[in-house]
Amino acid sequence: MSNVDVVVTGLGATTPLGGDVSSTWDALVAGRNGVRTLEMDWLERFDMPSRIGAPLAVEPTDVLPRVQARRLDRCEQIAVIAAREAWADAGFAIPTDDDEPVDPDRLGVSIGTGIGGPLTMLGMDDILERDGLRKVSPLTVPMLMPNGPAAHVGIELRARAGVHTTASACASGAEAIANAYQMIQNGRADIVVAGGAEACIAPITVAGFCQSRTLSTRNDEPDRASRPFDVDRDGFVLGEGAGILVLERADHAAARGARVYARLSGYGITSDAHHITGNHPEGIGQIKAMRNAVALAGLTATDIGHVNAHATSTVVGDIGEAAAIRKAIGDHVVVTAPKASIGHLVGGAGAVESIATLLAIYYGTIPVTRNLENLDPKVGLDVVTGEPRKVDLSAAINNSFGFGGHNVAVLFTAA
Repeated sequence: MSNVDVVVTGLGATTPLGGDVSSTWDALVAGRNGVRTLEMDWLERFDMPSRIGAPLAVEPTDVLPRVQARRLDRCEQIAVIAAREAWADAGFAIPTDDDEPVDPDRLGVSIGTGIGGPLTMLGMDDILERDGLRKVSPLTVPMLMPNGPAAHVGIELRARAGVHTTASACASGAEAIANAYQMIQNGRADIVVAGGAEACIAPITVAGFCQSRTLSTRNDEPDRASRPFDVDRDGFVLGEGAGILVLERADHAAARGARVYARLSGYGITSDAHHITGNHPEGIGQIKAMRNAVALAGLTATDIGHVNAHATSTVVGDIGEAAAIRKAIGDHVVVTAPKASIGHLVGGAGAVESIATLLAIYYGTIPVTRNLENLDPKVGLDVVTGEPRKVDLSAAINNSFGFGGHNVAVLFTAA
């Protein structure tokens, strides 16, 4: 594998805090909240213990043309929306028959999702049972398949260097970004549109998480429900959203005079091989992922000034990650946990939080962690609360961990 600089030249997102990157970032820095009471009738019908979530701030059907929206699962809709923003932010126009802004054979896509299209699967199954075969959409499979978000973005942008989907639960978005880095390093592409998307606030997923007792049941106080690192945390809040980055060879970006947010300088991918839902009790996979990212970037642990923690607000997970951060990086780092504001975006989490991580470097500001009123003494880290922290950052890590024992750390450095 060659050693070329990979830079970030475009960003796009749609999240529980806003319909684009700027509104999401501003809300995150201000410590605003995207968690609220859900209004689906099935919550009461199935007597769900958790009735709160972090739905999108802007409905994708308000953004996309009506016909296109009907042909896409919600997960695909938000991937397309975020990709369009990122592509335009990087300075490119959507390709047409008369104009292809980049060589399609040097353009790739890598977009992860943890679950795919459960809304389509559940909805079409209901239609089949109620109305019969003829009422089932012929687009059902393209709408529910996990590679649908990446495929639709690839088709729109005419990417022919490879269109890939990572499915590693809550680490999917971050692993897709790492995969994009590899594509550029291996010489397969000059530009890769990378990230993650998830829209799985559905009866079966909520029921499954409720039965595993991983969701917060603070139904009377949704704005205080997601509380990473707090002694009173009681589980995560399920959210939905997408984040997309345009990654580019540094020399390619420089040749066209592109604005650069940050460098993607390293990554680490490991697996625990321990438990399908629980992390390794000694955090060996998480520690190794962070250390591998630092080593690949040619840095040392003391160079890392900030860690964007996976920190979902579960009792065991937060403490395990905190211990891993202390062992891999040290207790000097400044930490934040965005899931306090946006909930857990599953396959979209690693991508949206990677955007937050690199923007912390770009703007010299680390967002606050909402609802952290009583820091668990077992954390032992400097977690930002109250007001955003003004810092001069040269390197930062975003952690993403997923069911199945997936551990991904991506490392960004100042441009």
